[in-house]
Amino acid sequence: MAIPLGQVKQARIPLRPVSAAAVLAPGISAEINLPAAILRNYDVLIDFPERRFSIGPPGSIQFRGSSEKVRVTANGLVEVVSQIENRKYNLGLDFGSSISFLSEEVFDKLSSTHPEWPHMTGAVGSANMWGGDGETKWKVMRIDRLQFGPLFLTEVPVVALSRPIQDFMEKRAGMPTAGLLGANVLLNYRVGLDYAHSSVYFDIGRTSRFPDFDVVGLVLRPEDDGRYTVLGVADLEGKPCVSGIQAGDHLVAVNDIPVRGSTMGQVWAALGGTPSQERRLTIERRGKEFVVPATVQRFIAEAPEGSSKQKRK
Repeated sequence: MAIPLGQVKQARIPLRPVSAAAVLAPGISAEINLPAAILRNYDVLIDFPERRFSIGPPGSIQFRGSSEKVRVTANGLVEVVSQIENRKYNLGLDFGSSISFLSEEVFDKLSSTHPEWPHMTGAVGSANMWGGDGETKWKVMRIDRLQFGPLFLTEVPVVALSRPIQDFMEKRAGMPTAGLLGANVLLNYRVGLDYAHSSVYFDIGRTSRFPDFDVVGLVLRPEDDGRYTVLGVADLEGKPCVSGIQAGDHLVAVNDIPVRGSTMGQVWAALGGTPSQERRLTIERRGKEFVVPATVQRFIAEAPEGSSKQKRK
């Protein structure tokens, strides 16, 4: 199917100096991304369980599952009415994000009200999106319960969204926005976008749990030459969770498997596992390589069953 791109504004992504999103898709030979302004002219189905993307003319895809009317902006952004703690918010649907975001104001309010909700500082696992310098200071928390349109999601990890970025998002959406829902919480679903009728469909395909925060706690940045730079080490119980690694080091291999040229997801899969498992990290510092033992840790652990209910009572 030919997709006309006459409406698309082109922007070249600089590779140097490296900054947030400077590398389009590390480890993947992707050379272009299609904006929502183009996709909104079609039916779109993203089948995460089967790893399949479908696109066709309006009316060509038979959508299934629970549906919800949404607001589709002029540039194709999808805003979904959501609820947290019985309060309504508009949250964007963003398949390009590997983590969900909430405005700092909402994040801090929930964190203050619920100190028992797991939280941490530092973007590890799926929160380590681009490797921007600020990711070492990102605030991450696991929300007990969130309603996103027709979906009732539990234990949702979110990152606090700074005011300037929230203002930028609201300007693009043309309406108040409290944040966005990332793809990491939708991996069990087939998500259909019926732009012509301003509707989103969610069809569950499996019920697996994805321990995306059971990892070795490094914050990484992909470089344009395929290498991975260590930006920092996450703290756990008040101290760095890995010793012997410094900011500016390069991660060369995990258990002797080279990571150069890998995707961010592949690197985090290599660093992940069952808590207390050991990983051998090959590190390069000023041209010399050495091996550092590291342990898989459970960050922002899910609350024990019933614990939040007990505290609410």
